[in-house]
Amino acid sequence: MPANAAAQATGFKIDLMVPTQDYSGEEEVIVSPAAIETRVGLFIGDAIVTWKEASLTDERAPALVVFDLSGTTIQDRGQVPAAFAAAFERAGLRLKAEDLRAVRGTTKRQAILNLVCAQDRVERAEHVYQAFREDLRARYAADGVQPIAGTLDTFAWLRHHQIRIALTTGFDRDITTMLLTSLGWTNAVADAIVCGEDVAHGRPAPDLILRAMALTMTEDVRRVAVVGDTVHDLQAGARAGVRWNIGVLSGAHDRAALAAAPHTHLLGSVANLPELWPSVVGQSSV
Repeated sequence: MPANAAAQATGFKIDLMVPTQDYSGEEEVIVSPAAIETRVGLFIGDAIVTWKEASLTDERAPALVVFDLSGTTIQDRGQVPAAFAAAFERAGLRLKAEDLRAVRGTTKRQAILNLVCAQDRVERAEHVYQAFREDLRARYAADGVQPIAGTLDTFAWLRHHQIRIALTTGFDRDITTMLLTSLGWTNAVADAIVCGEDVAHGRPAPDLILRAMALTMTEDVRRVAVVGDTVHDLQAGARAGVRWNIGVLSGAHDRAALAAAPHTHLLGSVANLPELWPSVVGQSSV
């Protein structure tokens, strides 16, 4: 399917205006007639998606902000790399520190498959993945799940200005549901929640972003902002062609790593996000 093509849904067409360079893995998004509700909402798999007809008309600000989870909106206390290392060690495999850094922000099942080198790698990788899920659940249960400071205030600001919110992650649906339930982030927090298993290609491919656009009926990639704490987040945003490709220094990768990746802005955290669009509330530039 060409990059500048339509993601189709019954009764409407969504033009995903993305550049053709750097990526050839776009997929068509089909929504069945049963998936559409009159006023708000698509129900796709286990994802509940809401959409408001009223949206910000000022094109100096986004219509949709696509957030990563761990390290961007949820505190990263090292649970993910620790669970990765423990799962590989249980399988008799060792990971180097650079291996752990390289998989941050990617789809976890695919990342594990890429790191397992064995004749029976598919079966062995699945065992490692299940061990990773169990270990990660236990770590989050022990440590608790906390949002990045200021996240809910930023969400409220976006809501006030009718800017849609999408959460994207390399976690599977079960882990994502556990995290969001622990935080109390249920139906009203985001307009779309897209997990690694929902798309054909994880980051650095732009599939998570494009799916979020389709689910929120956001037509123009130039009205989309992507926010993430890893190089893979920023690479995905660049491949999608978003207007705002924002790195935050609250998670896995440091300023030097993010500065070397394609980006438009680097911020301390999501708490600083409203400062990028001061004209929305009549403030002077920051």
